[in-house]
Amino acid sequence: MGSDYMKFVHSSVRRAALCLALGAALSGNIAHAQSNITGIIFGQAEPGTTIVIRNAGTGFSRSVQVDANGRYRATSLPDGVYTVTQQRDGAQVAVRENVAVTIASGTDVSFTERSAMQELDRVEVRGTYIPVTDVSQTDTRSVFTADRLEKMTVGRSIESVALLAPGVVQADSRYPGGASFGGSSASENAFYINGYSVTNPLTNIGSTTLPFDAISQMQVITGGYGAEFGRATGGVVNIVTKRGGNEWEFGGLVSYTPSGLRATYKNIIYPDNGTPSDGLVHTKRDEVTVNSFSYGVSASGPLIKDRLFLYAGGEIVQQEQVGVLARPGNVANGLQTTDFDMPRWTAKLDWQISDDHLLEVTAVSDVEKRSVSYYGLTYDPGEDTYQYGSEKTGGYLYEEGGELYIGKYTGYLTDSLTLTALYGTQKLDDIADPVGYDPSQVYVSDTRSIANPIQRGAYQQLAFSDAYNETEGGRLDLEWDLGSHLLRFGYDRHDSESRQGQVTSGPGYSWRYESCGTGSGGTAIPGGGGALCPGGNGDYVSQYKFANGGTFSVKQWGYYIEDRWQITDNFLLSLGIRNENFENYNADNVVYVAQKDQWAPRLGLSWDVRGDSSLKLFANAGRYHLAMPNNVALRGAAGSLYTNEYFAFTGIDPVTGVPQGLTPLGDGPYSTNREYGQAPDPNSVAAKGLKSHFQDEVAIGFENTIGDKFTYGARYVYRRLQSAIDDMCDYRPAYNWAIANGYSEEGADNLGNALANCRLFNPGEANTFQLDDGTGTLVEVALSKEQLGFPELKRNYQGLDLFLERPFDGTWMARVDYTLSKNYGNAEGQLKSDIGQTDVSQTQDWDHPELMENANGYLPNDRRHYIKASGFYQITPEWRVSATASLASGRPKNCMGYYPDTPENEEFNALYAYGGPYYFYCNNQPTPRGSAGRLPWNKNLDVGVAYRPEFAGSRLEFGVDIFNVFNSQTEQNRIEYGENGGPGVPYNQAGRVVSYTLPRYARFSIRWDL
Repeated sequence: MGSDYMKFVHSSVRRAALCLALGAALSGNIAHAQSNITGIIFGQAEPGTTIVIRNAGTGFSRSVQVDANGRYRATSLPDGVYTVTQQRDGAQVAVRENVAVTIASGTDVSFTERSAMQELDRVEVRGTYIPVTDVSQTDTRSVFTADRLEKMTVGRSIESVALLAPGVVQADSRYPGGASFGGSSASENAFYINGYSVTNPLTNIGSTTLPFDAISQMQVITGGYGAEFGRATGGVVNIVTKRGGNEWEFGGLVSYTPSGLRATYKNIIYPDNGTPSDGLVHTKRDEVTVNSFSYGVSASGPLIKDRLFLYAGGEIVQQEQVGVLARPGNVANGLQTTDFDMPRWTAKLDWQISDDHLLEVTAVSDVEKRSVSYYGLTYDPGEDTYQYGSEKTGGYLYEEGGELYIGKYTGYLTDSLTLTALYGTQKLDDIADPVGYDPSQVYVSDTRSIANPIQRGAYQQLAFSDAYNETEGGRLDLEWDLGSHLLRFGYDRHDSESRQGQVTSGPGYSWRYESCGTGSGGTAIPGGGGALCPGGNGDYVSQYKFANGGTFSVKQWGYYIEDRWQITDNFLLSLGIRNENFENYNADNVVYVAQKDQWAPRLGLSWDVRGDSSLKLFANAGRYHLAMPNNVALRGAAGSLYTNEYFAFTGIDPVTGVPQGLTPLGDGPYSTNREYGQAPDPNSVAAKGLKSHFQDEVAIGFENTIGDKFTYGARYVYRRLQSAIDDMCDYRPAYNWAIANGYSEEGADNLGNALANCRLFNPGEANTFQLDDGTGTLVEVALSKEQLGFPELKRNYQGLDLFLERPFDGTWMARVDYTLSKNYGNAEGQLKSDIGQTDVSQTQDWDHPELMENANGYLPNDRRHYIKASGFYQITPEWRVSATASLASGRPKNCMGYYPDTPENEEFNALYAYGGPYYFYCNNQPTPRGSAGRLPWNKNLDVGVAYRPEFAGSRLEFGVDIFNVFNSQTEQNRIEYGENGGPGVPYNQAGRVVSYTLPRYARFSIRWDL
């Protein structure tokens, strides 16, 4: 703010003496801190005086002494609004009121200038706002307060708010609710509620949620957090729930999103690819209807004044949706109706045992129930006309979610020593029950080209009926304030367990009628393990059995030390190091992957250039690790039964469709992948000494204030993925190694097949595998990077974030962010958005080297330009308007096809190539990643208006929000396969849109506060 600002300060007693940081928290603007759930008040004052910090709502109070250098600091403060008083010999000298503390942020409340430690008379500042930067931290991140969220036009979900932060883009629509932070995949983020991790333990995609109005503050971190937290290479979303105070308060909200005011959904059309389906409707979305209701109530207040407080809130979201499935889908299930019922509640008890000892207990319930019904739908051949079936053909009842419990203790053991302890546990059901399912019915299907193929049963595979996900964990942190040094030590642990899997419906097997064709008797059934085709018309039947899954777990723990060193009044240096440890367990509770003693250094610097918190330069660097979630064990480390047994038959039961008069055509059940129910040896599942997924990051930036109204700044960030985990399924490296080491052809074939069963490894470097040589003995096979044949792993992200903010001053606020970024490499990370693959750390990318040819290019989460703007304006005490806008360049497009059909590739295509368009080639020509152009720019504008009538004492609010005002339904992703059936054979869906952004819709709401 400079000398002009200093003159301004001295000219007004009411705004005196560097009352910095009052509005930084009130507006919910950028904050710079670690990802914890408390805040800090610090500043300058006369040496030897006492600073008393009192929460205006709960009566909680702390006293700290000002040191000989004129500094004070109060750490680990619960979020809330405080009064900060300076006392000398018990007498009040100065007071700052309405000081809001935001999570993981530092608030500078100074009572004197650093350059002149002059004594001040009593000074009161009430509700005055002066924008400042947070010089107590070394990075930038966004904090959204409940007050700000209530006034904004934004979707009522965690993901909608996260997308407002710079550097965050919406993930592929096939990952519902997912987001990409700084170029990472959607599975690389961490989510916390009141300090406890609530990230999905099965896939790492998404998280537990809670009633939206129960959010007190939400912090979105795009990188650079300190050593206290880890286990994320994307971003961190940190939520603190509301708490009760000394006054009873009640509230409620009813909102309605009517289908009648929703614009028509765009149909998905077959593109013009020179096929008979050109221009026809693929998915008839113009008949989709969605009605949504939400009801919420809350109550908070004292059970014992100044000591025991309660907050309780709940909401029920109900939604009715009717949709039409894709044209080539199952005509028996073509029309789908879904009823959603999502009851959620949150309760929190805060017990201030004394001013030195605090206890918090939080309970959250997040359940989603879905009832899905299917009806028939038939499109007329070659036309867009269709017929609905009137009979219900099937359905599912889904129930997902459960309850979360968290306890936290804070002890201010001395003025300089603070201890916090946290423990939490969560159990989430994952139930999928088919409607009308008869467990005695055998599933029967028919692939023969006959007039009336046999079809019995609706469900060939069923998920485990007792599936669940649960977590348990805690942390212990000790903070020691030594004046110029703030030392922090801590240990944390987070264990997760998942029971997941599938089995064949009915008695555990199904039947499939197939045909080799007339005159094929005695020839081999393709993939039949030596079974021979029958004579006659060549018809046969296969008995299919599949069972896969179990109960898996992941254990994660770490410890850290950090020193926040105030080198001078203007320079803060943060030095930290974290040690991460991961263990992944299979269904037999045996470790199949372990990564121990992974050191992650963290370094940060903050320079308060002018010494008045008006201009900050900062920089940080760090390493961040990520464990594999539980679903990796589902296919990679679990026992699996996957067999077919082949028979000739003489008849078919007309009621059940079961074959009669069976004659075996082979030697019994056969598995192409040798999956006969046995679990793989845990030592063979992954490469020996497998490194975890980890990333390095550096950032540098500044923040500055303009007068007392605006803040602006910039940050440059560079991220490099140094190591990843994926699976490879290539026969050749192990076979070639075995031949070179004197193995017989049979022995080499066994080792090659063992590696072809897909083993976890670190792509782009040397790996050592332990493979079964066919006798049950594991052989150590060390393969160099050259022997494996893969290119180096590459994912680099560079981003420049610029922002301008006008914090709320009682009339209006606005913020504009612009991000210029580049996300480049040959691997997205743990996922593959190109095809919407959800197999975390087991994508098809690295299955064999040919898949990685031409894979270097702009990655799916690359958005070169992104502009975000939001704000609101209080026109009068009764009327408020708000708006949120975004403009983003489209994602890169690909043309993927078959591996070139050339003489030099003949052997590979015959023996190893996947029979599909999975390569960066089209029409036998290289098509490097991202070389097929880009999708259109994504443009969106949301507006809202709210009315709080004076006659209701401003306790009642009527609101209307219009989302996507201009109904800009933009392509979000496309089918990137360019061929089907072989090189040069056009695919009728090449380039077809997968999804569009939502059409325009309106949300009506009534809110009351008592």
